[in-house]
Amino acid sequence: MKKSGVQASASLKEPSSPSPSDPKQQSLPVGEYEVFLSFRGPDIRDSFADWVYRGLVRSKIRTFRDEEDLQRGEKMEHFLLRAIVETKIYVPIISPKYVDSRWCLQELAKMVECWKLGKGHVILPIFYFVAPSEVKKQESVGFKSAFKLYGEKFDAATIGQWKEALKQVGEMKGWHVTEHVGQGTVINEVFVQIESHLRNSYKLATDELVGINSHVEKMKKLLNHVDSASQKIVGIHGMSGTGKTTIAKAVYNEVSAQFDQSCFMEDVRRILSTENGGDVTLQTNIISSILKVDSQVRNVGEGINIIRDRVCRHKVLIVLDDVDERFDFDRVFGRLDYFSTESRFIITTTDKRVLIKFDHKLYEPEEMSHEYSLMLFSKHAFGADHPPGEFLDRSEKFVEAASRLPIALKVIGSLLFRRDMKFWDAKLAELRSIHPTKVQERLRISYNELTYYEKQIFLDIACFFVGEGKEIPFYMWDGCGYHPEGGIDSLLMKSLIKINEKNQFWMHDHFRRLGEHIVHEDYPQQSFKRSRIWSNEDALEILRSGVEALRIDMRNMIEGQDGVVPLMKKLPGLRYLEVAYGRLVGDLKEALPKLRCLRLRHCSSVPANFSMEELTVLELRGSTVKDDWKGWNGLLLKVKYTISL
Repeated sequence: MKKSGVQASASLKEPSSPSPSDPKQQSLPVGEYEVFLSFRGPDIRDSFADWVYRGLVRSKIRTFRDEEDLQRGEKMEHFLLRAIVETKIYVPIISPKYVDSRWCLQELAKMVECWKLGKGHVILPIFYFVAPSEVKKQESVGFKSAFKLYGEKFDAATIGQWKEALKQVGEMKGWHVTEHVGQGTVINEVFVQIESHLRNSYKLATDELVGINSHVEKMKKLLNHVDSASQKIVGIHGMSGTGKTTIAKAVYNEVSAQFDQSCFMEDVRRILSTENGGDVTLQTNIISSILKVDSQVRNVGEGINIIRDRVCRHKVLIVLDDVDERFDFDRVFGRLDYFSTESRFIITTTDKRVLIKFDHKLYEPEEMSHEYSLMLFSKHAFGADHPPGEFLDRSEKFVEAASRLPIALKVIGSLLFRRDMKFWDAKLAELRSIHPTKVQERLRISYNELTYYEKQIFLDIACFFVGEGKEIPFYMWDGCGYHPEGGIDSLLMKSLIKINEKNQFWMHDHFRRLGEHIVHEDYPQQSFKRSRIWSNEDALEILRSGVEALRIDMRNMIEGQDGVVPLMKKLPGLRYLEVAYGRLVGDLKEALPKLRCLRLRHCSSVPANFSMEELTVLELRGSTVKDDWKGWNGLLLKVKYTISL
């Protein structure tokens, strides 16, 4: 469909190539690709190279495949070299005529250059019907004739660089494909190596928790494969904000490479609280992550069968973060004894009853010591391990007033960063006036210091966008004049939100609940007056409204409730609308004059007479929209970001 995919009006600046001396490049950059595949197209594009590429893609490994028939130029050359710099693993497939392509030689030279920097880049060469010694020595007729021709066009330094790269790769341990070595066997071994390197290089982003190493060592003992063969589950229990998730992520980073497959499921409580198929969603996510395939489980029984027959054959590590009483292990996984004695589960929870029915080991992190608490606070308040002398006494008072709770120490410390003593004293008095058990009220001190626009962005994320990519809300906020770039930076600096490794918004559960509470408290008994609606029950009660943002799922609506156009006409202040599985039938010509973001997911009918002058983002994922839909004409000239898949 010609309008499908993603369109963005924002221009993308092409960054310059990283400098080896740039301190930001001292760790391996996370680029768009995980594997860079280099080969000479006429030799193996439609055979061996294609098999390798398709296998990697099926395994959900982001792979760059160079297409030599693309028109080459200075810009394309820069793009290729940048892709190499930002990719973790290189797989050059060196065939007999590989050296006939100067592009291949350029790529190989760049790979070797990055590998020599010692920043974690890996070269996994495949010698396809050419001996490694031949690549190393370059004495065959084919190699000599190719370099003779290059000598007429390129300087000696360039040719010398290419030859040295071939020599280096020829000395590396790789795979030699011959008539006697099965190509399928080689491809399988390459995949195993790639997955091993990726598991070792990928680390979950964790909050900095002072003293984390001692927690990790204690958890590793509880996970010990010899002593705990009958206890596959280790629980981490404690009140919210004590660092359970951070500990679980640090342990996962440390031990996941010891397992065949592993996955970290964040926010399980939130997944299971969804009104339609939370168990199925959790099963789908786990199966997709472990098997590395895009899976869609249709029902709980099917999910259990797939887990029993395909997931349980592996030695797995599965982390279930933030689990509450809604979680039923047998309903999600079938039975614990389906899994091998070497498999392990880590479950974090605030409710110890979740773990009672299992034979498990339990870890309850101790209260952070005063020394570590002061260090954590100082890192966020001063960017140092210890506070300056004139702030030492006040810092210690803040540590005690925050009850040494890690989440409070980070957020309050971030709020005080580069503020004067008068501000510190005012906030200390405010913090001391709040009862130690009321964590959300303590955290609200930071929310109160936000600007109006920052508060709107914070509340939108809390109510709608945790776990979502940045693009759609960013364009909406920009269209509303909320200055999202500065607003998001401010929320990040104040430790109120994070951007996770998937480039999605993440927010601690305390802040998500705080945001929902702030929206709710204005009109606790009158949902139709609230600024944001995210539950179906509240959405369907709306008759008049100052609502700005609304989410509604129509899957389980009774007969006669599936048309939402009348509802939409009564929301003149709406700027964000998300409708799933609904029918939009009727006249929308005068409706929603302030709407900036419209997300229609799997809607069976979509009107053509939109007249929303301010619309910035349009998503029609899974909805009935065709090329000849008349709505395209009036919208695409204004909309900056569209999705229709």
